[in-house]
Amino acid sequence: MRAHHKPHRQPPAKPAAHGGGGADIAIAERSPADAGRTPIADDAAPLAPPSRPVLSACPPPLDEPQLIKPLDDNWRQWLAENALLGNSQESMLAKIRQAGIDPAQATGYLSIIGRDPLFRAGEKMRDRYTRFGRAMLNVQAVRESDPHYTHVEKRSRVSRDEFIERYVRGCRPVVLTELARDWPALQRWSFAEFRRRYGHLTVQVQSGRDADTDYEVNKVRLRRDTPFAAFLDRVAASGVTNDEYLTASNEILRRPEFMSLLDDIGALPDFCNRAAMSRSASLWVGPAGTRTPLHHDTLMLLHTQVVGRKRWRFVSPLSGPRVYNDFDVYSPVDFDQLDLARFPEAAKVKVLDVVVEPGETIFLPLAWWHQVSSLDRCISLSFTNLDVPNEFDFHGNRM
Repeated sequence: MRAHHKPHRQPPAKPAAHGGGGADIAIAERSPADAGRTPIADDAAPLAPPSRPVLSACPPPLDEPQLIKPLDDNWRQWLAENALLGNSQESMLAKIRQAGIDPAQATGYLSIIGRDPLFRAGEKMRDRYTRFGRAMLNVQAVRESDPHYTHVEKRSRVSRDEFIERYVRGCRPVVLTELARDWPALQRWSFAEFRRRYGHLTVQVQSGRDADTDYEVNKVRLRRDTPFAAFLDRVAASGVTNDEYLTASNEILRRPEFMSLLDDIGALPDFCNRAAMSRSASLWVGPAGTRTPLHHDTLMLLHTQVVGRKRWRFVSPLSGPRVYNDFDVYSPVDFDQLDLARFPEAAKVKVLDVVVEPGETIFLPLAWWHQVSSLDRCISLSFTNLDVPNEFDFHGNRM
């Protein structure tokens, strides 16, 4: 569940699929924007490529209406990527022919690519990534040997010391069942009450999400202003839909006219900093069926269900090599509708699954992959004001 992270760039295209490798990890496919980067080489011996690679997605067709199309730079990059993935020349040439491109040009390019110093540097970077990924997956295998690994605990009255040691440092999600037990919001907040108190105000929501498969990545361009009363009426009248959602990125609680909502938040546990609540809390309002696709946050947070239920699905950061993370903090894998033809390595991921009920609070540990779906019309509050260090560098800004 995204709280405050903003991606540092937009993807040039939707993340594409690529192959797995048996017991080895799948090598992440680079996006077109990465084509010009020179990987850092090391001197270790090259490793064998994955054993069962899958061809990555092809570039868009060329615009020129020609009987035999030339091999352009996009297709050269595609050939280089699939050669690094260990795909056979025959499988690549079959795709080349289907695209109407001269196979002789592709054959010639593949015959010399191994002598290209940039390609050899790419091989070293691939092998470095593979070794790092194997280490992550082996540590994850040890964790998964716990017979209760996939169980998300539901706990009450967790002390500060236990919360920090077992869940923050232990990096495990947990549902806290009584954190919000004395919050006035549990009695006051409803769609009707929001309409009565704030319906005359204009709010910003994300709209048109159903028409954009990359709605989370493109959330800024999907922002729309609407009367709050009209939005709440649409939510009340809608069925199951992901088309419209008021989320943390709309930052409604930064506006003075909505900050009175925080008066309805009661006592916080001693592992939270109450003084920072006004700048760390975010409101979520939407119909049943709203979804947040698989991604990881860049900080830790708590997320309280006030109205309705949400289903959370978690994946350990150590399983990262198997979720095809080709852009920023996002993954194209959907564990609700898993496409094994595109993402075969995702079949090996163990997913933690829990439903958070009204009045319950989920703790999201650092860097855990998660996707969230609303089972009912929902009002939720997330907050990041944990009384522990909660700022981290995921983009190399302080390296």
